Amino acid sequence: MNKTCHACGQSYDGAPGTQPGRGETCVKCGADLYCCLNCSLFDPSAYQCTSRTTEPVKDKEKRNFCDEFQLGTKAGGAQSSEDDMKKKWDSLFG
Repeated sequence: MNKTCHACGQSYDGAPGTQPGRGETCVKCGADLYCCLNCSLFDPSAYQCTSRTTEPVKDKEKRNFCDEFQLGTKAGGAQSSEDDMKKKWDSLFG
């Protein structure tokens, strides 16, 4: 699965195994890549980090200084969650 921007779904073109730098932005929409909404530890349903060892971040879509950041693989942030829910609903009742 591709690693993508939370805002627009653009694929991250970094070398395999690399993470975006703190100041790196999406080449398509300019959104910060090193942010909670792009992290694999971020839980969209709780709108917070699942790690108990990191300090809470107020603005989840802006760059931060978290040492535990790992670029996640879900595309499109909240939109992806909505799409996933619609697919599940359709598979049950469609």
